[in-house]
Amino acid sequence: MAEIVLFHHALGVTAGVRTFADALRGGGHVVHLPDLFDGLTFGTVEDGVAHAGVVGEDVLAEQAAAYVDTLPAQIVYGGMSMGAARAAEGVLRRPGARAAFFLSGAVAPSWWDAMWPDDVPSQAHVAADDPWREPEAEDEYVSAVAGGELFVYPGSGHLFAEPGHPDHDAEAAALATARVLELLGTL
Repeated sequence: MAEIVLFHHALGVTAGVRTFADALRGGGHVVHLPDLFDGLTFGTVEDGVAHAGVVGEDVLAEQAAAYVDTLPAQIVYGGMSMGAARAAEGVLRRPGARAAFFLSGAVAPSWWDAMWPDDVPSQAHVAADDPWREPEAEDEYVSAVAGGELFVYPGSGHLFAEPGHPDHDAEAAALATARVLELLGTL
C-alpha cells in the first residue's frame, strides 16, 4: 500500500479526478486530494489556466507545500497536467518521496534548478498529438530523471484520462491507470 497526494489539473477537482483517485484507492492505496481551487471547477483547460494565472503560480505552490507538509514524508506524488508541477515540487523540495507519476504532462527538473533524486521512480503519461504537450520538458524528463518512464498514447486529447471530458480516451486512460497501479505495486 502506498500513500499518495494527487494534485488536480486546471479544471479543478472534477468528478473525473475523483474517479481516478478512487481507482487508486481501489488498488489498496490511500489518496489525499487537495483542492487548490477551493471548490471551483472549470469547463475548459483555458479557463482553468486563466484562473491559475490570477491566483498565481507562487500561491498555488505555497498552498500545495503547506498541504504536503501535513503528510508523512514517505509519500507518492501524483499530478494531472497543471498538478504535475505541484507533484514535482514535492519530490524536489521534500526528502522521502517514494515515487511520482504525471498524467497529461512531464516535468523538467531544470524548471526548479534542481536534480531529481536518483531513488525516486516516476512515470509521465501524454497523448501523442496533445496541443498542450511540451516535447522539451519530455526530453529533459527522460534524460535527467533517473528511471523516469515516458508513455505516449495515440490521440490528441490533453485530458485523455479524464472520464466525462471530451478528451477522454477510455483505452488510453485504462492503460495509464494500470501502469500507475503497477508502479505503486513495486513500492
